[in-house]
Amino acid sequence: MSVASVRRAARESVSGLPREFWWLWTTTLINRLGIFVSIFLTLYLTVDQGYSASYAGLVAALHGLGSVVSSLGAGVMTDRLGRRPTLLIAQTSNALSVALLAFVQGQVAIAAVAFLVGMASNASRPAVSAMMADIVPTADRVRAFSLNYWAINLGYALSSVAAGLIAQYSYRAGFLIEAAMTLVCALVVFAKLPESRPTAGPAGPAAAKDTPSVSLGTVLRDGRFMGVVGLSFLLAVIFLQSSVALPVAMSRSGFSTSDYGLTMAVNGVLIVALQIPVTRFIEHRDPRRLLIASALLAGYGMALTAFAGSVALFMLTVAVWTLAEIVNSPTQMGLVVRLSPVEGRGRYQGMFTLSWSAAALLAPLTSGWVIDTFGPRTLWAGCAAVGTVAALGYWLLMRSLPAEDQGPSGARGTARPATTRPADARRAQAAPQ
Repeated sequence: MSVASVRRAARESVSGLPREFWWLWTTTLINRLGIFVSIFLTLYLTVDQGYSASYAGLVAALHGLGSVVSSLGAGVMTDRLGRRPTLLIAQTSNALSVALLAFVQGQVAIAAVAFLVGMASNASRPAVSAMMADIVPTADRVRAFSLNYWAINLGYALSSVAAGLIAQYSYRAGFLIEAAMTLVCALVVFAKLPESRPTAGPAGPAAAKDTPSVSLGTVLRDGRFMGVVGLSFLLAVIFLQSSVALPVAMSRSGFSTSDYGLTMAVNGVLIVALQIPVTRFIEHRDPRRLLIASALLAGYGMALTAFAGSVALFMLTVAVWTLAEIVNSPTQMGLVVRLSPVEGRGRYQGMFTLSWSAAALLAPLTSGWVIDTFGPRTLWAGCAAVGTVAALGYWLLMRSLPAEDQGPSGARGTARPATTRPADARRAQAAPQ
């Protein structure tokens, strides 16, 4: 492929998206560039503060529990208060709580603040996803979610290196840098991002009275959507084995922590290198086939770990399930938006976020028990079984998936936000549904 072809492909990958999307994308990148707590919380507690591993595990669990609690609450806030206010509240609260964690002392105080950090750090996710769905035309959403996911992984890869260097100097400095960068995100939202929540429609407030309200009960009664949430949970449990079971399995096989770090580097490198070109390939293909294939790749890719006996083979297994991750993430996010009514996007996104937060709590408990009781090979075989169940679930759920509706603001996934600029409105009207 020539240099001109590469440039043209890159230009086509990023062209045509609204200006507001790029400001939102920028906040994602800044946020992930400054991440520190989730990477080094356990080491901070055990190495710097001298607490036991069991206490560090308890604090990490409370941090995860905070994420679970905020998933639904932030979704409700996104619908009631709006996307922009929720982002400002979440990011400001996150900055303050992370800064507080840098100075707080005592086991109870640290555990309580870690819980608050978990809540605040996860609270912006439903608002970001809902705003992205509001401002990006339907035909471009898979590409937009893919670019956002690429920013997450690029920022995480760079921040992991920087955070390691900072930790050698001062853990407190790492916390304060994360707090400062999160505050920068809030300032970008305040200065550059208008509210994107769709209005009631051309009929104004009178029409809103006829629009059915969306509550958390509505989301829970939406069988097809909750099925997607359940399948997302299953895949999250598989993917999280990379940070839960894989290091344990490699350690028991005599591999060092540097071997594990080198193996996991494959994940970040491949996502940064392949996310955009793979998205160009899958953007307009059948989402059902993509989700089924990604579920099988995830389950059996992780199961191949049972046969890995060298770092090179471990890296190969990572490459397989990373491809599943690259395909699944933007495709599934597009499906979530497609199944979400416009007036309930925040609650729907919050419920979807909950699937990953719950998996982050359950995966360490179940995988550790399976490894200790039955051995790692049983766990890897279980990953293949879970991937097969998820693939079957996608096939069943999407057999009769309706075409995307075209209609008023109550229609799923089609209404234009009040802040859409005229040029973007034309693109939205012209985009195939």
